[in-house]
Parts: sequence; C-alpha cells; structure tokens
Amino acid sequence: MGPDELRAAQASVTRRYRFAAAHRLHSDRLSAEENRRQFGKCNNPNGHGHNYVLFVTVTGAIDPGTGCVTDVGKLDRLVSETVVARFDHQDLNHDPAFAERTTTGENLVLLIWDLLAGRIQGGRLEKIGLIETRDNFFEYAASIDRGIRSNNAAAGKELHATAQSQ
Repeated sequence: MGPDELRAAQASVTRRYRFAAAHRLHSDRLSAEENRRQFGKCNNPNGHGHNYVLFVTVTGAIDPGTGCVTDVGKLDRLVSETVVARFDHQDLNHDPAFAERTTTGENLVLLIWDLLAGRIQGGRLEKIGLIETRDNFFEYAASIDRGIRSNNAAAGKELHATAQSQ
C-alpha cells in the first residue's frame, strides 16, 4: 500500500479498560412494587457491584507517519482520567450524572460516550461497549455524521443492549 492509499485508508482500534463499581437499579418514577418487578434482585436497597469491562473504539484515517489511527497512550490517559478514575470503586447512584436517571448499563454507556465524545485526538469515537456481567453487554454508537450524541431520538443514535438474567 502506497502513501496515498495509506492516507485514505480507514481503520479502527479498540482498547479495553476495567473498573469496579456498585449501584442499585431503582427508579423514582416507579412504585416500590414496580421497581421490584422491573429490576428484581438488582433493586436490593443495599445495592450490588460489578467488575465492568469497557471497550472504546476509535476510527479514523491511518496516519502515514505512525501507521496508527490515534495515539493510544493519549487515549489511555483520557479514558483513565475521565472514566476509570470517576467510577472505579464508587457507587454509581451517587454520581451527579445519575441524579435524574437510573444507573442501567444503557444509561452508563451513554454517559461514557458523552464524557469522551469530541475529546479524542486523531480519530473519532466510534463505539462504546460495556460488559457488566457474563450475560449483560451494552453498546452505544452514534451516527458518524453527528459526532457527539444528541438527546434527540431522531439524531441517528443506535443503542444495542443485551440484558439477560444476572
């Protein structure tokens, strides 16, 4: 592949990060019985914890000088300082971002997207993936032309969640 072809080539890199956090699935919009029915054992008033595995995918042109899409060291620092330091060994229910929303995996991937979108150098945030349990994987990817997530459902966002019994 020549230099011109390399400049036009697009690739993705996905990095994996880990953090442990507690939460309680509970919505003030639901009655106590509805919360128990919806969230089951995850609605325990004492909460519970997870060892989360976070995947951050960055897509972009391959830099002809480095052969890379992004500076992985800078990406690691950004995710470590912005996401891991904020959530590791914390109760997600006490995070100000969850004051008005439930601490579901779906809401957590959206929050992580918002924390990272527009801050990655040399590429664009393509996708966030989050393993919560062996059976629960959450993924968020905004449309390419939007760049940063919008609260408008018509903005082209895609949310895929696989939630099976915990």
